[in-house]
Amino acid sequence: MADPKYDLVIIGSGPGGYVAAVRASQLGLKTAIVEEKHLGGICLNWGCIPTKALLRCAEIHHLLHHLDEFGFSAKDVGFDIGKIVARSRAVADQLSKGVGYLMKKNKIDILEGRGRLAGKGKVAIEQAKKKVGEVEAKHIILATGARARTLPGLEPDGKKIWTYMEAMVPESFPKSLLVIGSGAIGIEFASFYRNLGAEVTVVEILDRILPVEDAEISKLAQKAFEKQGIRIRTQASVENLKATQTGVTATVKTGDREEEVEAERAILAVGITGNVEDIGLEGTKVKVEKGHVVVNEWLATDEPGVYAIGDLVGPPWLAHKASHEGVVCVEKIAGVKGVHPLDVTRVPGCTYSMPQVASVGFTEEAAKKAGREVRVGRFPYRGNGKAIALGEAEGLVKTVFDKKTGELLGAHILGAEATEMIQGYMIARTLETTEADLIEAIFPHPTLSEMLHESVLDAYDRVIHF
Repeated sequence: MADPKYDLVIIGSGPGGYVAAVRASQLGLKTAIVEEKHLGGICLNWGCIPTKALLRCAEIHHLLHHLDEFGFSAKDVGFDIGKIVARSRAVADQLSKGVGYLMKKNKIDILEGRGRLAGKGKVAIEQAKKKVGEVEAKHIILATGARARTLPGLEPDGKKIWTYMEAMVPESFPKSLLVIGSGAIGIEFASFYRNLGAEVTVVEILDRILPVEDAEISKLAQKAFEKQGIRIRTQASVENLKATQTGVTATVKTGDREEEVEAERAILAVGITGNVEDIGLEGTKVKVEKGHVVVNEWLATDEPGVYAIGDLVGPPWLAHKASHEGVVCVEKIAGVKGVHPLDVTRVPGCTYSMPQVASVGFTEEAAKKAGREVRVGRFPYRGNGKAIALGEAEGLVKTVFDKKTGELLGAHILGAEATEMIQGYMIARTLETTEADLIEAIFPHPTLSEMLHESVLDAYDRVIHF
């Protein structure tokens, strides 16, 4: 061990853990981070970043097959799945090394191995299930993340029935794919494989895909995906899933009707569960509910000096939420004045499919259930000059305001660059902006961002370009 005593030890180096470590170092806390596998955690190595590299390749493939619309032509356009995967892994490796640089720059010790609580203020470090050292810390943050959830009878085998990890590194490209679950992970993989030419079927047990999104946006997204050729079954369940010699066979039940779905591969995307096992919670006051560690608004567990952040503590399961929690937790530990607990209604969510989906705050339905009278604005992509020029005229920007106060309650975008544009509404919610502020703002022309303005104007019967 570099030094047996620290102010703070963080178990896990994902976007929650490493950001917490950097902030702690900035605040003068002597800090160490414990990592068993790769710096950057799942996000940098097997999640957020490498999947976006894959999706970028799918976007390019899509454009190459629509060259005629832009006045170009090309023959024998194809792809090499091995090179696509290799590029994705190289991107992940580059960023993982970048986290190592950040640790060195901020004088944060990296303790290689599995971290485990080992008594009050102690963390044991294990390698190959053998203890190789122990460190002491005044404060300990658990940032061990989460893993793919499985269901009885739908267990992955890593060969024909995949989790997201196997889906990222296919040895060969499947001609057909069954995706079980239509949250962000399921839809992103459905979009990736479909845009590279696979026949894709998505099965969702709820009544609509992307169920955490605004219902109107979900409905439009489903239409867009079905237009691309993705088969979608909602209010449906996979009753039986088995590997065969040629792929997989599933029995999909929708109401009273059953159908057999055959595919070369299946992806399980039915959620995630926290990595609460084998980290020394036994004998502590740390509570675990529904696979996640229970914390208060400052990310503290019931065990004095022990905190938890990120996917380990539950939804929303987002890297930027984990990073923000890491900062909040560390600043509270360090006694920084003016620290605010996380407000989940200010956490944007993004799905990087084609078309993209992004949102922040309340859906229209949730706002009404909360007793708010609302004003709703909408602006379609087809009314925006930049979207038409780009050939990306499919989509919608939707805003939800409090009718009495003008508070921006929520915003929802379906379409090109939705994941980039949502930050405008996120900042507006963070600053507690009203419709008056947004109406007075001047948006550049021609840009996609003009639609953010037009949707606000529409909510107040002032829309210009539609």
